[in-house]
Amino acid sequence: MFRFIVRRLLQMVVAFFGTTLIVYALMFAGQGDPIQALAGERPVTAAQRAYLTEKYHLDATGVGGFFYRYFDYISNLLRGDLGESLTGRSIGDILAAAWPVTIKLALIAIAVAVIFGVTAGVLAGIRRASIFDNATLLLTLLVLGIPTIVLAPLAQYFLGVKWQLFPATAGADPDFYALLLPGIVLGSLSLATALRLTRTSVAENLRADYVRTARSKGLPNRRVVSVHVLRNSLIPVITFLGVELGNLMSGAIITEGVFNIPGVGFNLFRGIRTEDGPLVVGIVSVLVVVYLVSNLVVDILYAVLDPRIRYE
Repeated sequence: MFRFIVRRLLQMVVAFFGTTLIVYALMFAGQGDPIQALAGERPVTAAQRAYLTEKYHLDATGVGGFFYRYFDYISNLLRGDLGESLTGRSIGDILAAAWPVTIKLALIAIAVAVIFGVTAGVLAGIRRASIFDNATLLLTLLVLGIPTIVLAPLAQYFLGVKWQLFPATAGADPDFYALLLPGIVLGSLSLATALRLTRTSVAENLRADYVRTARSKGLPNRRVVSVHVLRNSLIPVITFLGVELGNLMSGAIITEGVFNIPGVGFNLFRGIRTEDGPLVVGIVSVLVVVYLVSNLVVDILYAVLDPRIRYE
C-alpha cells in the first residue's frame, strides 16, 4: 500500500505540472501579443502595458521566456500565491469566498444522488425486470440523454419562474433552499449513473455463489441482502461517488452560471467570458489539485473497503 501511495503521488505531480502547463499555454502562449491576451478585448494604455510587462516578466521572449514565466507562476503557486485577476483582486480571496458555496452545492448534489439514486438502485436490483426496474431504467436513460446546459434552464424556468417552487436565482449569499434546485440539477446525472451502477452491482451479487450459500444455511432474505449483498455491491458505488464529488466541485460551471451562484464555477465562467487569463489559470490549477486528491482518496478507500484488493 505504501508503494502504491508513493507511486500515485508521483503520478499526481506529473499530472499537475502537465495539466497546468497545457492550460497556461492555451491562455498565453498562442497569442501574438501576450499583454493583449491578458487584457482580452479591452484597450491597454501605455501605463498598463508597462505594469503588465514587469509583473508577468513579458520582457523575456521566445520559448525560453514562456517557460520562465510558467515556472515563475508555479513557484508562486506552490507558495500559496495565486496572483491577482485583471480586476486587481486577489485570486486567493476570490476562491476563499467561492469555495463554501460550491462545497454546499456539491454536497447537496451528492446527497440527492445517494438518497434517491442508490436507494432506487438497490430496489431495482432486487426487483429486477419488474415495472419499477424498467421505469427507473427508462427515466435514468432520459436524464442521461439531456445535457446540463439544457436541463438547468428548463428547471429554472418551470420550477423557478413559472411554478415558483424554488428561487429562480441564488443571489450573492445563497441559503440551503436557494441552492436546493441547482443541487438537484447538478446531481441529476450523478443520480442516474449511481442508480444504474447500484442496480447492476446488486443484481450481479444476488446471483453470486456466496448468496446461494447464505440462503442454503437458512438466513432470511433481508439479512442476506442487507449484510452480504449490500456490503459488496456498494463498493463500486462509493468509489464512483468519491470521484464524482471532485467532479461536482470542479464541474459546476454551467449550473452556477445559469442560477447565478457565486461559486468557483461561476468565477471560472466569468474569467473565461471576460478573457481574464490569470483568473482562469489560477482557478483551474486549484481544481486540478482538488480532482487529483479526491482520486487518491478514493483509490485508498477502495482498498480499505474491500480487503481482497491489494495494490502491487
